[in-house]
Amino acid sequence: MTSAAASRTAAVSLVAARRLVVKIGSALLVDRATGALRRDWLLALAQDVALAKSRGTDVVLVSSGSIALGRGVLGLGYDALALEQAQAAAAVGQIRLARAYEEALEPYGLITAQILVTLEDTMDRRRYLNTRATLEQLLALGVVPIVNENDTVATDEIRFGDNDRLAAQIAVTVGADQCVLLSDVDGLYTADPRSDPGAHRFDTIDHITPEIEAMAGDAGSGLSKGGMKTKVMAARTATAGGCAMAITDGFALCPLTALENGANATWFMPQDDPQAARKRWIGAMKSRGVITVDSGAAQALATGKSLLPAGVAAVSGSFGRGDPVTLSAPGGKTLGQGLTRYTADEARAIMGHHSRDIESVLGYPGRAALIHRDDMAL
Repeated sequence: MTSAAASRTAAVSLVAARRLVVKIGSALLVDRATGALRRDWLLALAQDVALAKSRGTDVVLVSSGSIALGRGVLGLGYDALALEQAQAAAAVGQIRLARAYEEALEPYGLITAQILVTLEDTMDRRRYLNTRATLEQLLALGVVPIVNENDTVATDEIRFGDNDRLAAQIAVTVGADQCVLLSDVDGLYTADPRSDPGAHRFDTIDHITPEIEAMAGDAGSGLSKGGMKTKVMAARTATAGGCAMAITDGFALCPLTALENGANATWFMPQDDPQAARKRWIGAMKSRGVITVDSGAAQALATGKSLLPAGVAAVSGSFGRGDPVTLSAPGGKTLGQGLTRYTADEARAIMGHHSRDIESVLGYPGRAALIHRDDMAL
């Protein structure tokens, strides 16, 4: 291991990751010449995932490949596809992609789940919180979520357009401390190394400056939509959310093990820890209402508990699910701010009730907490 790689490993170690998001590019999963899945590579990646899980690391995979697999099955070739062709290819390929991951991870006793999202799902606060809650529950149950953009319904105006930025957004959504982009490049260079022999790779980047952004190009492979520019954009999102992000060449078998052992990479260093970044984001939002809690709930919140309906004394304002609301103590003292899981009308209806009574009061099941502790900034 080189001294540079050693210093990088000391700064960010996959072994120490609490929650890891891994992005897999299409070119890694699908053989362009045949359109077939690179099964040996996927099986080797499964070993990496199983090793990480055995260390107690939560793992989320953000995987491209549905369109690339589907177009091969449908014989659509590799020329540009019309939107409806791309959506059809995604529909055919997605089921094969999900099955491939399930078969690769099942021998290790790992359960997989499929999550399909669009850019709208992360921009809309209610959908964002629903996605976050689902992912959190899956991770708590030991599941390995496989996330992809919902290419069967997404159109240009509601697309991420690449899974680099989607991976970064998912990393922020689940509070990951590390995100790895497995790609067909081994990091960020001062210039394109294919045309400039004097270009050198950055081992670590502490701050994304305009000069760093200017070095990013848009070149990508024939199967991948994300160029270096999108990767730097992803790094900005991830690091602002307290997540370290790496760009590394994923073509080697067991690429995560290779990265841990000093394979070439560029690590973008986080600007904060994930929880602090999220709390700051929640605290900076404009409140849409006030939820006053009783003294018992105020004490429970101070010890890190979620806010249950039973602890709510009053609700004021007009707000929807996912909106920020002020949390107030009985005497009017502001305790902080949180993202509510219920509308104002629903909150008024269930306040003072036990969580088990929510369904009988509202007529439909709801979440036990009115505001989850992870969605509070006190």
